[in-house]
Amino acid sequence: MKALVYNGPRDVQVMDMPDARIERATDALVRITRTNICGSDLHMYEGRTDMKPGRILGHENVGEVIEVGAAVDRVKVGDMVSLPFNIGCGFCENCERGLSNYCLTTNPGLAGAAYGFADMGPYHGGQAEFLRVPYADYNCLILPRDAAEKQNDYVMLSDIFPTGYHATEMAQLRPGESVVIYGAGPVGLMAALSATIKGASLVMVVDTHKDRLALAEKIGAVAIDDSEGGGIERVMELTGGRGADCGCECVGYQCCNMHQEEVPNLTMNNLVNAVKFTGHIGCVGVFVPQDPNGKDKLQRRGQMAFDFGMFWFKGQKLGTGQCPVKGYNRFLSRLIEQDKVKPSWIVSHELPLDQAPQAYKNFDAREEGWTKVTLVPNG
Repeated sequence: MKALVYNGPRDVQVMDMPDARIERATDALVRITRTNICGSDLHMYEGRTDMKPGRILGHENVGEVIEVGAAVDRVKVGDMVSLPFNIGCGFCENCERGLSNYCLTTNPGLAGAAYGFADMGPYHGGQAEFLRVPYADYNCLILPRDAAEKQNDYVMLSDIFPTGYHATEMAQLRPGESVVIYGAGPVGLMAALSATIKGASLVMVVDTHKDRLALAEKIGAVAIDDSEGGGIERVMELTGGRGADCGCECVGYQCCNMHQEEVPNLTMNNLVNAVKFTGHIGCVGVFVPQDPNGKDKLQRRGQMAFDFGMFWFKGQKLGTGQCPVKGYNRFLSRLIEQDKVKPSWIVSHELPLDQAPQAYKNFDAREEGWTKVTLVPNG
């Protein structure tokens, strides 16, 4: 099969790889019809993780089931399915608690597994023609009949739409409240969409990329351009000096200042200052235990200078970690089915798989207009 393979930092290539296949009775084999490039793929692409060469990338996947193992009961050949990036077993203690993002059996020695991701198990990703799905009855979300016509919407259910929603959940956003979202990338835009769905009175999105901020304005969010600083002051102005009721961190450890220099603690410390006393912060941006190519000693150890004193003084609360996609994807799919939301509004490029290396290069360079790339491996 054709697949996008990681060879090393900023070196990915579409290659012929052994076909994905059924390996256990609980597996399904899926023909991938849409697969996205995620912002967190760029951490691996840039060599900022310990991703091993030879791995197939891609954890945002939609496709058609073409084969099932003997023990698969619910999922049928011909089903169109969305695949959570988390790979869960469904029967461990964490999966039973709804924490499929920290499954205890699919990544021995750690908690949590994913397709094509560093430190999250041996599983190949879906930027390929075919994908093996473990524990298929648990992991496959069977999509409605309109799936073929709305693939660019439903593929967002595999990661960024639930992840954006999860950020607002950890921030404990309630109807009528205000929220400030740092990051107008795909996840930040999904957090803004989720905040709108949940009835926020004021949704503020802070970034330095004008093209992405323009997308936030399309759904009624207030875009705050922080390219010259002053983002916190603008939040205070819009909230009468008290700060937002809650906030979402949707950038991660490679966040940059106005000069496009990496400052890992920037967004977290800005949120401490931009969110009110006793407010909640939801952090879904990726932060890693080690960053081998980090600029300084703290970065390389996965640490940062967090303004804990002010965080403590303001009595704020913080929720962190990857999204348990299965906790949200079913009801979010119904919003897509009923045309209540259309998350594909952020898609800037729909490309064949063989153009993936150039797409990674452009997306990594944050070129204007490259907001979200979806790949079509099979036609």
